[in-house]
Amino acid sequence: MAENVELSVILPVRDEAKNLPDLFSRLTRVLQPPISYELILIDDGSRDRSWELIKNAAVIDPRIKALRFSRGFGHMAALTAGLDLAAGKAIVMMDADLQHPPELLPKLVEKWRAGAEIVTTVRRKNSLASRLFYRLINLLGKLTLPDGAADFRLLDRRAADSLKGLREQARFLRGLVNWLGFRQEIVEYQAPARPNGKSKYSFRKMVSFSLDAIFSFSVLPLRLAAIFGLLAAAASFIYLGYTLYIRFFTDKAIEGWASVLGALLFIGGIQLAFLGLLGEYIGRIYEEAKQRPLYIISERTGK
Repeated sequence: MAENVELSVILPVRDEAKNLPDLFSRLTRVLQPPISYELILIDDGSRDRSWELIKNAAVIDPRIKALRFSRGFGHMAALTAGLDLAAGKAIVMMDADLQHPPELLPKLVEKWRAGAEIVTTVRRKNSLASRLFYRLINLLGKLTLPDGAADFRLLDRRAADSLKGLREQARFLRGLVNWLGFRQEIVEYQAPARPNGKSKYSFRKMVSFSLDAIFSFSVLPLRLAAIFGLLAAAASFIYLGYTLYIRFFTDKAIEGWASVLGALLFIGGIQLAFLGLLGEYIGRIYEEAKQRPLYIISERTGK
């Protein structure tokens, strides 16, 4: 059966029991012949009835396969697990909260059949913070991410296999997919409101997500720290020359020790900040060196 699958749809799930019935219904309605497909659901540590509903659906529909993590490993890990399991000639990644409209799938498939190897979706309306975030990431990481790029995308098998080979721990998939290259197309969509539940991305997770994006794709912060350090050293050297000149070649008294102390405290604070920056990079190297698995599976269902 795997050889005949044209489309694999990967759906990370975390506490989506209220949305799953409608999700299954809409996907079944949209994915009609001649599209042959499989649904791959990854339960990322749900605490509601999500896994029970997924198992029941897999009994009824043999096109459903699912994994349950031993705990919550995160959205990026769930997408990666689905990618590892997918057998389709094309792979779609989308959320299970219905903010990625299933009705858009035929358009993604149409773009793929027309020759696109990666089809990225982009939200039409984005906040100022979102636009600034993508511009910063593109600047630092030398990427070409469009404003509002989402984790709702289609990958050709060749692109998917290339992405599977990238096993880094801090995974910013939007950046990794853009970095792959290949022929990429964009489809815009209007993100609907969540019908049930609330976003799984807390403020802390959003900050972590942003840091992963920056530190995974750029060493520019380190270069900026080095440049700032050189400029501070040059300014200090110039000021030292000035004080020596005043001391030995004029009758003026050297004043302004309060300002000197303030400058020292400022530079000391900047040094501590840059040490923290360096520590962040070293910590990430340490995480990569441990080579822990990206996820652990506790249960499977479906064929």
